[in-house]
Amino acid sequence: MNPSEIIRWSLLAGLAVFGYLLIRAWTADHAEVMPLSEQRAPLPNAERFVAPEIAPEDVGDTDVPDSNLVSRDRSAPTAAAALITERLIHVETPLQHVWIDPVGGDIAGLQLPKYGVSLEQPGVPLTLLDRSMESTYVAQSGLLGRDGPDGRNEGRPKFRTDRYSYVLREGQRPMEVVLHYEQGETTIRKIYRFRPDEYLIDLVYEIDNRSNDDFVSALWVQLKRDGKTANTQTASNWGPRSFLGVALTTDETNYEKMTFEDLDDDSLRESKEGGWIAIIQRYFLAAWVSQTDRQNRYFAEPMGSGLYRAGFVGPEITIPRNAVRTLEAQLYAGPKNQKQLGSIATHLDRTLDYGWFWFLSEPLFLFVDWVFGLVGNWGLAIILLTIVVKLALFPLMARSYKSMAKMRMVAPQLKRLQERYADDKQKLSQEMMGLYKKEGANPLGGCLPMLMQMPVFFALYWVLYESVELRHAPFFLWIVDLSAMDPYFVLPILMGASQYGMQMMNPPMPDPMQQQMMKIMPLFFCVIMAFFPAGLVLYWVVNNLFSVAQQFYNHRKYGTAAGSFGSSGRA
Repeated sequence: MNPSEIIRWSLLAGLAVFGYLLIRAWTADHAEVMPLSEQRAPLPNAERFVAPEIAPEDVGDTDVPDSNLVSRDRSAPTAAAALITERLIHVETPLQHVWIDPVGGDIAGLQLPKYGVSLEQPGVPLTLLDRSMESTYVAQSGLLGRDGPDGRNEGRPKFRTDRYSYVLREGQRPMEVVLHYEQGETTIRKIYRFRPDEYLIDLVYEIDNRSNDDFVSALWVQLKRDGKTANTQTASNWGPRSFLGVALTTDETNYEKMTFEDLDDDSLRESKEGGWIAIIQRYFLAAWVSQTDRQNRYFAEPMGSGLYRAGFVGPEITIPRNAVRTLEAQLYAGPKNQKQLGSIATHLDRTLDYGWFWFLSEPLFLFVDWVFGLVGNWGLAIILLTIVVKLALFPLMARSYKSMAKMRMVAPQLKRLQERYADDKQKLSQEMMGLYKKEGANPLGGCLPMLMQMPVFFALYWVLYESVELRHAPFFLWIVDLSAMDPYFVLPILMGASQYGMQMMNPPMPDPMQQQMMKIMPLFFCVIMAFFPAGLVLYWVVNNLFSVAQQFYNHRKYGTAAGSFGSSGRA
């Protein structure tokens, strides 16, 4: 490359970086402001957790599922009943801070103290569930059917509690938060069971029927959420975004997901024995899990006013007089931990959405996680993963290097053919193909190493983007979050430079236009990779450096002289 070309490409690179900085600045000025509910901790009282305002035209909307999901003799509660505000019950465990509303007994707020809201605010717990003026995301449950208190005209039942504050310490036994409700001569106890080392919360309805008639009811649970972007999604409008929406398991598919926009077009109705339904976002999820022997009717639909709900209604049960029965479900509210989710319910671990290459992403994560346990640094674990992948692919890549060596050998003959048939493109193409076939050379052989890396590249991308273990994971120096882009573009520039160095070691393409395209490729990748997680760019930089070392080795092994290969193409 002559000096004028170097200056031209340098200017283009500078313009690309400058344009990217302008885009970042514009996005920061015009991006949606993060709601206050995602920036600060919820207060342990009802002043902040109030029901969202309901427009007059949405008076028919209610928190309780539709009547076609369960037989009910009484009408649903009115929308005005949802505006009742009550002092909240605060539950603190090592993994969760939970706020329970005595009206309905719903979980109106939930924070994760082990996960900071951001690198700039590591001491502020991330809010997963939240009921405030800025956002709505709550876990609701109740009893429907002929005698269910949630199907009565008075609205959601108001439970009685003896305590408004609970604390569960590390190493202690599971703790129960018990809410009481009297319906005539029937006593209903709503019990939440917390464990100090789990994100899974047990929900138990204990119904003590002391009346003179049978008590008929069905358990319903749901997640109610607005359609706003989650606080763990990509902050910028530039770059990829992970899935945000509803997911469940059905009899037809192990894992099915729908965005909120999908629900606007077509509501969900499914029947399944056992199962689960969740709302998932990047790194975290909330999911209602059913008992395995219950036939449930699942639903997901818009509620109006920008709200959505997803849940299930269990079968109606009949409790004879002077008898006690229980109805149960479980709520998981926490990180997408692959091992934990798989042990809770079948296919729940699929909510860790690795995309098309999940079959590669899962073993890649397990390997990186294992290496991290040895070295204690996710960046070093990614570097070791890169080396292992390169060594595993070395036999295939050696064939590619051998093909490139043959291309260097036939380069003088190609040049003579280009001079001889400069005015006859068709004849030139025929002669070149004949020469490639005779010498066993492949002009696309140099692309094979990159193509072989692509599945691993995309699989690792989703590992970095979805695995909560890599959220806010530091490497060294300026790389403080391997799941976010390099703030100073050092790794993308190193990636582009190493990519250019690799191309300089390869034989030139026979077509001048192809040669120009190959010169542009390093700059193109440099700009594109600036938007990707730093951990992924680190993988590509190490991959390129290792490839350069492999090429030096193969150059010494195969050489460039014509005597290295016979005319028949055998080594």
